[in-house]
Amino acid sequence: MYSADKPDASELPSTGQLLKSTGIAAVIASALLVTVVLPAEYGVDPTRIGSVLGLTEMGRIKMQLAAEAETQDAGLAVAATAPAAVTTTAPAETTSATSGQRSDETVITLAPDQGAEIKLVMAEGARVRFTWTSSGGAINYDTHADRPGTPYHGYGKGSEQRVEGELVAAFDGSHGWFWRNRTGEPVTITLRTEGAYSEVKRVV
Repeated sequence: MYSADKPDASELPSTGQLLKSTGIAAVIASALLVTVVLPAEYGVDPTRIGSVLGLTEMGRIKMQLAAEAETQDAGLAVAATAPAAVTTTAPAETTSATSGQRSDETVITLAPDQGAEIKLVMAEGARVRFTWTSSGGAINYDTHADRPGTPYHGYGKGSEQRVEGELVAAFDGSHGWFWRNRTGEPVTITLRTEGAYSEVKRVV
């Protein structure tokens, strides 16, 4: 029977060496936590390195959007004291009613820290081309949907001044956008939509 040679005790790391290696690993992990993870995920930057790397602002946006999503899920999203002005204009031309196609332009004015939500009533698989722009710089947005039994289905979120794309309904329900104005100044959002939806409605 073959037996592997046992390593000599002198070749094995000592308890002190193991403790030293563990300590070094813990120090490195702690440094990464403070300089990278906290700024990028939570917007907390005690060393200021996150600001230099551009991670702190990303973390703050994540926290703002997460807080706003929680507010929406709980049904506690409250508009500012002065309600946002909303104007929806039907197009001069639309396709035939049998095609289910329409287009609209919706204009919302938001005070600082005010939020607003616009939803389109869409059937599963329906497609809508959209463009929205902010008059006053980048604002926080969350594109999502809901239906009875599904309070939140996310499509995307971030902070932008202009977003253009196509929204494809994951199910029958309400699909659209929530915006929050963190610029410190009033902004006007202009939303243009074109596609298969039956209604434009203001939720918040």
